[in-house]
Amino acid sequence: MISKNDATTRALLVSVINNLEDDTTFEELKLLSKTAGVEIVGEAVQRRSKIDPAYYVGRGKAEEIAAAVKTLDANAIICDDELSPVQIRNLEKLTEVQIIDRTMLILDIFAQRAKTSEGKIQVELAQLQYMMPRLTGKGIELSQEGGGIGTRGPGETKLETDRRHIRRRIHRLKQELKQIQKSRQLIIKSRRFPVISLVGYTNAGKSTLMNALTNAKVVTGDRLFETLDTTTRGLMLPDGRKVLVSDTVGFIRKLPHHLVEAFKATLEEVKEADVLILVADGSSPVLDEEIATVSSVLKELEADRKPTILAINKIDKISSQSVYIRGYDREKTVEISALKGLNLDKLLKTICDVLPSTRQFAQLIIPYSEGQVIDEIHQNGLVYEVEYKDNGVKVKGSIEQAMLKKYEKYLVK
Repeated sequence: MISKNDATTRALLVSVINNLEDDTTFEELKLLSKTAGVEIVGEAVQRRSKIDPAYYVGRGKAEEIAAAVKTLDANAIICDDELSPVQIRNLEKLTEVQIIDRTMLILDIFAQRAKTSEGKIQVELAQLQYMMPRLTGKGIELSQEGGGIGTRGPGETKLETDRRHIRRRIHRLKQELKQIQKSRQLIIKSRRFPVISLVGYTNAGKSTLMNALTNAKVVTGDRLFETLDTTTRGLMLPDGRKVLVSDTVGFIRKLPHHLVEAFKATLEEVKEADVLILVADGSSPVLDEEIATVSSVLKELEADRKPTILAINKIDKISSQSVYIRGYDREKTVEISALKGLNLDKLLKTICDVLPSTRQFAQLIIPYSEGQVIDEIHQNGLVYEVEYKDNGVKVKGSIEQAMLKKYEKYLVK
């Protein structure tokens, strides 16, 4: 196990691959490990038809790995799948180092990235739910004293890793998240404008697109899970409609179910959006798989039937700027470069075409003393005609239905 005074995880990465396509998941494991701050000291891959229920890899391979751990002076093993408590115990006993599975690794990255109280609650809930069946063994002991994977987040001591304590804590966190979800739903329902939600695989460029469309200053970077908390900004479409654009946490293959459950409050933005923009990395060698992963999570969130635009991003990095993805309407697929600003005008036009109209034609008489109302209507609708009458300014235009109630007293019946 990692020393409590040693913040560095020196890990041997281990993966079981059952077909050629799965090679890419091991590359992703390397990137996840580096994102978590792990020093990778070695790799071990075994090809087999199915995962060994006792050791993840076969017993012989496990013994090879135990020897390699000593040779490489590793203090941890990171496996590319979620392990059972039995597999963790057996590997710990054989290798005498901390065993970290893919789920623990992803949870650790989320713990590092969580900035808001909501994000921290969600991560802690997911960590505790993951820990429940794994209360014994080195791999799940958590301490606030040192660094390293498995030590960030809840910070439970041995005495506190009592099942009743964790159940109580989980219950409390769920109650807090319920309140957050209620508040979020009220905010969503009170919004006067349609919502466009950016979804996609982690590191596909959602935050870069958010910045390009709205001039927001969302932190971007070539790291997995750079964005964890939802950001929302306003955008004026070419047809004069105002919308809200929200940037959400990225998805990934083998995304821990606990995380999807814990982050449902945050992902409520996706479920309640009027249009989704699925941002995909066009330069990825496994583009189809990444899109399929995002589609699968959207289905789990019951958001898979939303009007969806597929934005193939990073076309500046590929030779062909025409990408076809089976199952997606060509008319709703746009090849873009958020970083270079390529084809963003086409994306905006597609949003206008796909976004259901929420405007209604109206005629209003605005008193001259309330000129600010005319400015509001210009901002929140499309003005066709303005006439200056004796009793005020007559305005004809299309106004967002949600705003009509506010202007009810000015309406010409």
